[in-house]
Amino acid sequence: MFEFKIIRDKDGKISRIKTSLTGNDLLSTAKLNKGCAFSLDERERFHLSGLLPTHVETLDQQVARMYMQFHEQGSNLAKNIYLNVLHDYNETLFYRLVSEHLEEMLPIIYTPTVGEAVQHFSLEHRKPKGLYISYEDRNRIDTILENRVPPEVDLTVVTDGEAVLGIGDQGIGGINISNAKLMVYALCGGLNPHRFLPIQLDVGTNNVHLLNDPMYLGWRHERITGSQYDDFIDTFVHTITKKFPGIFVHWEDFGRDNARRILNHYREEICTFNGDMQGTGVVALASVLAAVHASGIPLRNHKIIILGAGTAGVGIADQLYQAFLREGLSEKEAREKFWMIDKAGLLTNQSALLPFQTPYARDVREIQSWQLTNANYIDLYDVVNNVTPTILIGCSTVAGAFNEKIIRLMAKEMERPIIMPLSNPNSLSEATPNDLIKWTNGKAIIATGSPFPDVNIENRWQRIAQSNNAFAFPGIGLGTIAAKAKHVSDDMLWAATKALSACSPAMQDKTAPILPKLAESKIVSRQVALAVANEARKEGLAQISDDMTMEEAIEKTIWEPVYYPYEKE
Repeated sequence: MFEFKIIRDKDGKISRIKTSLTGNDLLSTAKLNKGCAFSLDERERFHLSGLLPTHVETLDQQVARMYMQFHEQGSNLAKNIYLNVLHDYNETLFYRLVSEHLEEMLPIIYTPTVGEAVQHFSLEHRKPKGLYISYEDRNRIDTILENRVPPEVDLTVVTDGEAVLGIGDQGIGGINISNAKLMVYALCGGLNPHRFLPIQLDVGTNNVHLLNDPMYLGWRHERITGSQYDDFIDTFVHTITKKFPGIFVHWEDFGRDNARRILNHYREEICTFNGDMQGTGVVALASVLAAVHASGIPLRNHKIIILGAGTAGVGIADQLYQAFLREGLSEKEAREKFWMIDKAGLLTNQSALLPFQTPYARDVREIQSWQLTNANYIDLYDVVNNVTPTILIGCSTVAGAFNEKIIRLMAKEMERPIIMPLSNPNSLSEATPNDLIKWTNGKAIIATGSPFPDVNIENRWQRIAQSNNAFAFPGIGLGTIAAKAKHVSDDMLWAATKALSACSPAMQDKTAPILPKLAESKIVSRQVALAVANEARKEGLAQISDDMTMEEAIEKTIWEPVYYPYEKE
């Protein structure tokens, strides 16, 4: 448990820290360690004299040194490991360093590099972070939660590691995703990392390589399913929410069979959110709204093809479907705006469908007059050829799926086609921005899931918008937690979407990128948070005093990576 106490001033701001820790115990506590920034007086009072070099540094000086060390690392994975080791040593310094170099370092601690870190989890395991709750410990969840580090918890990111990014079942390595998400909550949303709890639910793995790997640290068992799985999740949810009644539960990287069922089952019962479905959906919809503005064609007139009908793809479709309804379309008209393609081709009412895919299946009678390359497998080219879409979204993890033939066909019918290859990492992207620009003569409106270099369009360099859910979930979390919202409603997500799209540079200049720079994500998150919190209050979901404005509630919730004076407790 924490051995320190935060002291606040009359305005609720942190003014100093009280702790009973001294000597190496203090230096070994990442949430308290200041390294050579401990003052001479603090070194004397906390028995640190002689344990540190003589010079007293400022936080800025430490950041400069760490930045030099960061660039000495030879690969992105090495940089990821370096930053995580720094996080284990001095959290304040870690967050200050990354926040000052967010554009450069966010892709290292988060997507796409975190995928590589997940794959190397058992080999690179150093210091445990968070909690690991195995199915074998299902009757001891309350005891395990008592072993957590933070005494108070506002936010948990929970994963079972079944569907990590585009790399699939990674078992217990999914904990790296939980940790990375929470880092982004602090960096982009300003939430207090001292009140975070990353959790890995170890329900086994179907990854044969991991099961046969002598280094694998997880439970060596095939994934549990059915009632065993559901009962385990239910026990976990009721145990953690009983211990922390107001906790915000963020589900991440669950398999598509489980993700939607879990969210739908608990979303009216607890304050919960799914990053893959709702977070990805919000930022993708905000990107589409900004792109639609840039295209000059009203949203209701667009036709959308989504390649990849899993958790993310259908989550995006759900958000877009709701937007069409808000435009005044009927449910039938809104559903008819979508053509979803999965591994077996276009989803039709004769396909083998999962329940959440069913609303987007096309009637086979619609395609009887289509010209098809193969009547038994309706692929992306056939759909583009027969539908003439205006928007093409990729969540398939099939590299190069948006090929030249398909893109030129789309661009032939659409002056400014909206193309969003969202799969990550870069190696799994459906297309590269350079190719999309070349194949559309510089006309495409683009957003990618991973960071790509600027492209040259008619002798000018253009930044490529990254549809990164770091623009969405930190602000949603900040607004929800600041308002102490009971639930995360659809209207709260819509408020987040509108706030994010309003931040698009394309709203002022139709030739500009459709999303801000990642370096601006903290400013964007404040706008998203305010919209979410105000909507929660409007719906009667907020649980803070009416005397407090949501601006004040958010400001009171914000945490900054700075050093505070220490006092002996």
